[in-house]
Amino acid sequence: MPELPDILAYLAALDQQIGGKQLQAVQLRSAFLVRTPTPPLDRAIGLRVTGFRRLGKRVVWCMEQDLFLVFHLMIAGRFHLKKPGTRPSRKIDLLAMHFEDVTVMVTEAGSKKRASLHLIENEADLAAHDPGGLEVLGANLEDFAAVLASRNHTLKRALTDPRLFSGIGNAYSDEILHAARLSPIKWTSRLTDAEVARLYESTQETLRTWCDCLLVEANKAFPEKVTAFRPDMAVHGRFGKPCPVCQTSVQEIAYASNETNYCPRCQTAGKVLADRQLSRLLRDDWPKTIEELESRQSEQDADSSSPPAGR
Repeated sequence: MPELPDILAYLAALDQQIGGKQLQAVQLRSAFLVRTPTPPLDRAIGLRVTGFRRLGKRVVWCMEQDLFLVFHLMIAGRFHLKKPGTRPSRKIDLLAMHFEDVTVMVTEAGSKKRASLHLIENEADLAAHDPGGLEVLGANLEDFAAVLASRNHTLKRALTDPRLFSGIGNAYSDEILHAARLSPIKWTSRLTDAEVARLYESTQETLRTWCDCLLVEANKAFPEKVTAFRPDMAVHGRFGKPCPVCQTSVQEIAYASNETNYCPRCQTAGKVLADRQLSRLLRDDWPKTIEELESRQSEQDADSSSPPAGR
């Protein structure tokens, strides 16, 4: 799912490409995308794009006459630039928005149909789509600490709760927690003041670094390949690869369609966190520490390199 840095990159790139331009036509290929019965999508035709905003992880197209198009791309939704007049013909194509010199195609990979578009006709109704999470980059330590203490969750859940913090999802929460050297399953109620301050600083630094990086890329070319898995990330999506700080193998907690990646040396004092699926399957065979895990990996490597019996 596009998160704060990705959304800001989209806003900059979309404004560069279609800001101030008139929407000439729309072609809706998948009716499920539009979640508001009124006003109709045709209401936007003929109006100019006056700007773009972000509401949490939602991308808001601001149109003339106080019309707002609120896109929630969810996990697999994306924007793409196409040649003018390109029709939505592929299975993943949901909506084509035609301008004089370019078409913006809204796509969604997969079959779960989670992406959505709401058409809103006034500012008051638009506010209802804001989950209300704290805008971290504009917050001070005191505000951050107050939100963190307002509910007792694990750090992973707290950071990714849009009602608590705005724009942070699965990928950047992993990066933030690694930078802060904190376990994803530590409870917010058990944080010391020093740990809260460290988490605040790592949140600020991680998000700013990635926002700056992706905005530079967006100014060069439209972000056609928005992904949660980037080679420069420290732990997210890097299961089994070395931590850039201590070289320990990055570990994973898999649940539903998401995963949490962490370094057991940097973040959990050498403890390998239980994976719901594998730890239940392996039970007593589940390694409890990174030393035990590395010992088993060494044994497996030795076994695989030994010549077959009888030779």
